[in-house]
Amino acid sequence: MLEQIRMACITQRLYSKRVDDVIAETKRQLEQIGLGRKLKGKRIAITAGSRGIARIAEIIKGVVEFVREKGGEPFVFPAMGSHGGATAEGQVAILRDYGITEDFVGAPILATMEVERIGETDGIPVYADKFAANADGIIVVNRIKHHTDFSGPHESGLLKMMAVGMGKRHGADVAHTYKAWSLRNYIPKMAREMLKRLPILAGLAILENGYHQVAKLVALKPNEIETGDRELLRFWKRIRPKIPFNHLDVLIVERMGKDISGTGMDTKVIGRLMITGENELKHPMPRVIVVLDLTDESHGNAAGLGLADITTKRLIDKINWHDTHINVFTSGFIERDRIPVVAENDRQALEWALEIAKVRDPEKARIVRIRDTNTLGVLYISQGLWEEAARNPRIKFVNELSLRFEDDNLAPVSYEV
Repeated sequence: MLEQIRMACITQRLYSKRVDDVIAETKRQLEQIGLGRKLKGKRIAITAGSRGIARIAEIIKGVVEFVREKGGEPFVFPAMGSHGGATAEGQVAILRDYGITEDFVGAPILATMEVERIGETDGIPVYADKFAANADGIIVVNRIKHHTDFSGPHESGLLKMMAVGMGKRHGADVAHTYKAWSLRNYIPKMAREMLKRLPILAGLAILENGYHQVAKLVALKPNEIETGDRELLRFWKRIRPKIPFNHLDVLIVERMGKDISGTGMDTKVIGRLMITGENELKHPMPRVIVVLDLTDESHGNAAGLGLADITTKRLIDKINWHDTHINVFTSGFIERDRIPVVAENDRQALEWALEIAKVRDPEKARIVRIRDTNTLGVLYISQGLWEEAARNPRIKFVNELSLRFEDDNLAPVSYEV
């Protein structure tokens, strides 16, 4: 049946505002809030996280250059909870994959898993990276977007970077104590305590457009960080890219990875949360999710694999179980990390997916193929979705093709807009 399924390449029009010179805009934003007057002669810690944020190495470089130009002594530190196998070396390796090296950014990278307990709030202990806690000032840099585990006024952004990222494994453990409930309720409290106890001088918020490009950079004073984090998240939720169809038979995800999402695949793109006690998502409601591969940048961390129904031996063979288990045990979301049905290759995976979804008529199959959950400007859709797509003014048909295989794995297709 696979060869009978007709596919079409489509593009969808997404939010496209873009910052071209991110280094210059980074400096302009930091200057705008008067940060330059507070840096002379001070050792300044700059956060660097574990997500594949657009042009993140250049943004960090821009912060470093700004601090130096104003007479400060900058250093970069990994702020990524328990990622990288909860080791300093592992976290530095993740930064290296994103191009964040001492040579490129122009500052030392100081990595440790040691933390200092800086206080507590409502009985919740609050921890911070040892190097950052002893710096003269801290600049918090992170992308603002929805969180893959919960919904609330603050999700994945500057507050989370402080509470979980800067808190290393200790902070991550605390924030995940009661899974989604504690993430939603503890992160703001922990971040407020850090703003009171630590010399946090500024936040730099990054917003991406629908094409995984930098759309906006916003520098915030310490007393603006909480409000700014909340308002920018609201803006992101209005512009965020989505799969433009609902009630799918099969969703094919070519690759998952920690550089793409904390759960490998963005739960709010694939429409599957899989957290006991949390309401399940209602879009795009795929009956079967197939994930085919794991990114090299994940370093074998396959946390979130259990969100899929079917995977391949190719992906399984890339898993670093030690790093994956540390990530899973820290988060507590064990139900999302069970191993799906494992196929020998892509062909078998898709044959099984059609069988499980009870697809009998190839002309009516509702199938979407995406590169990953960060790449939604170009999609491949089956014939059963063409009529619906034609009615959507934001969608443009590019060309028609069939499902093609090379050595029983899907032949590569282009995702260039």
